[in-house]
Amino acid sequence: MDLQLRDRVILVVGGHGLIGSAVVRQLTEEGAIAVAASRRAADGLVMDAADDTSVESAIARIIETHGRLDGVVVAAAPSARTMDPSKNSDPGQVRDAVEGKALTFLRVANAALGHMRDRGYGRIVGVSGQNAYVTGNIAGSVRNAALIITAKHLADEAAGTGITVNVVNPGIVTDDPSPDVPAGGSGQSTPADTARLVTFLLSPLSGTVSGESIAVGHRTRGFIKL
Repeated sequence: MDLQLRDRVILVVGGHGLIGSAVVRQLTEEGAIAVAASRRAADGLVMDAADDTSVESAIARIIETHGRLDGVVVAAAPSARTMDPSKNSDPGQVRDAVEGKALTFLRVANAALGHMRDRGYGRIVGVSGQNAYVTGNIAGSVRNAALIITAKHLADEAAGTGITVNVVNPGIVTDDPSPDVPAGGSGQSTPADTARLVTFLLSPLSGTVSGESIAVGHRTRGFIKL
């Protein structure tokens, strides 16, 4: 299937990470111009997504170079497994987690939305996580839930403009996923699994799908989310 992404310009924030690099590869295979951005990009765009000026400057450079910005993926936050488990309920870790994920997403999306509104088209995808739906790690859960809620607000604000905003929620991402899905847990998946769903949501063929939060891998077993 042709996803109609050839020559479309897509910014991938966190484009050198586990999921971000898989998204860049998938987009490149589809013929898109994937611009990988990170704080220390050796072969991409330097962007500190925690800094407003850095974000705005990086997006301005994309527009100057390519003349357009068709899509944005934000996959910049580190895995929840990198957090200190002894500080799961520590306010400082929760604050930093929200800043590093939800506010990063909001900052980048806000900077891109103006350009997209001018053109009447755009696709924004955030990468969150299924631990938004379970307890046990306040920092990990709150940062993901905050991103999902933020994306829904932005999707509603952009309704009818040609811009869509969605979230992809992987469980544990690994190159060698287990087929087992434990009770109270989510299914594992590969970076490529996430990348394929992200790439579809960046495509014009995703149509008017917006405001959605979609799981990759089996959604948390034993729970119903209406």
